[in-house]
Amino acid sequence: MTGIDGAAMDGEGAGPLVGLRVVELASEWTAYAGKLLADLGAETVLVEPPGGHHTRSYAPFSDDEPGPDRSLWFWHYNTSKFGVTVDPGSDTGRARLDALFDRADIVLHGDRDLDVDGLRRARPAAIVVSVTPFGRTGPRAEEHATDLTLLAAGGPVWSCGYDDHSIAPVRGGGNQALHIGGVHAAMATLVAVLHRNITGAGQHVDVSLYAAANVSTEAATYEWLVARATVQRQTCRHAGVFPTASSLAPDVRGRLLHTGVPPRTVKEFEALLGWLHDLDLADEFPETFFLEMGRDRGGVHLSELGEDVEAREIFGAGRDALVFIASRMLDHDFFVEGQKRGLAVGIIAAPEDVIQDRHFVERGFPTPVEHEDIGRTFLYPGAPFAAGRTPWRIARRAPHVGEHDRLFP
Repeated sequence: MTGIDGAAMDGEGAGPLVGLRVVELASEWTAYAGKLLADLGAETVLVEPPGGHHTRSYAPFSDDEPGPDRSLWFWHYNTSKFGVTVDPGSDTGRARLDALFDRADIVLHGDRDLDVDGLRRARPAAIVVSVTPFGRTGPRAEEHATDLTLLAAGGPVWSCGYDDHSIAPVRGGGNQALHIGGVHAAMATLVAVLHRNITGAGQHVDVSLYAAANVSTEAATYEWLVARATVQRQTCRHAGVFPTASSLAPDVRGRLLHTGVPPRTVKEFEALLGWLHDLDLADEFPETFFLEMGRDRGGVHLSELGEDVEAREIFGAGRDALVFIASRMLDHDFFVEGQKRGLAVGIIAAPEDVIQDRHFVERGFPTPVEHEDIGRTFLYPGAPFAAGRTPWRIARRAPHVGEHDRLFP
């Protein structure tokens, strides 16, 4: 039945979820979780109202031509899915929806009005996955939300922004609440499938996007819970209780790059000192002796920085040395050479730089998807992992409105 443990695989090379059928009631909240399951091989049937779900109207559109089958938002979040339209307000529609539920291993939805208890009583082996802003229980269960308000109320926005706190916090772009919640929903669904493989029983998985956002606040939530301390946002680096020096530095042309976390271990101090000497810059950098102290004392630990003045000066000198070297190099050369030496420095890349990155290209991350309906192929972002025997893949473009009604009567 399921393919997670290999029991129902179609052989090597098939997706790991081949053999599972997912019925997804179209929702902004469920879209990414449904995409993950579909791209992993589950037969995912997206159920939309007549005329299509409202997310088909989300800009931007292919060639800037609005239309229900041209939304790039809808394209991205609905790859590999089959599409059907159902009118749940009609007798025929309700009967058709019940028939889809009867054949489903997993029902994925973001509808707070869905009778989950009745659905589970009628189909005890089905796994019902609810993905809603605040979960289906509790005093906020009926509240409305957006990606922005979920990230703000859940905590991540507090940690995002600039050193200048007269500037308001900044919301991370890219529908991050939906992605965070979608990943949690997909993982919890796989656990429920494994449980069903053992017991034969389905269960209700109730995902709160609000809670998912809160457990993604890095140290902010736990800093408060454990130490009653509040982190403060900082420009392009971790939020912290105590301010740290900037991680940004201009290269020789003035283009900003990221110096990462300064050296902390003996090996890292030796690498940075070696870099300065190889560039004949050790005598020009005024704090070389601090780097030597860091090497000779056995490194520094982040826990020392709050109270140990010597450790703080050594740590700061490491940052200053990276900024000093960056100012003498092109950003790409700085990145490559720093990485070769075991230092976690990086380029600040634009989206077009990322998708064309040679490393990503060689690993097959940019994924071509054919849109035969308009006679073109587009590059999509791929998977962050490569599984040789049970590969992730985009099987097809997002469905047109009602495109597969005949396949799922």
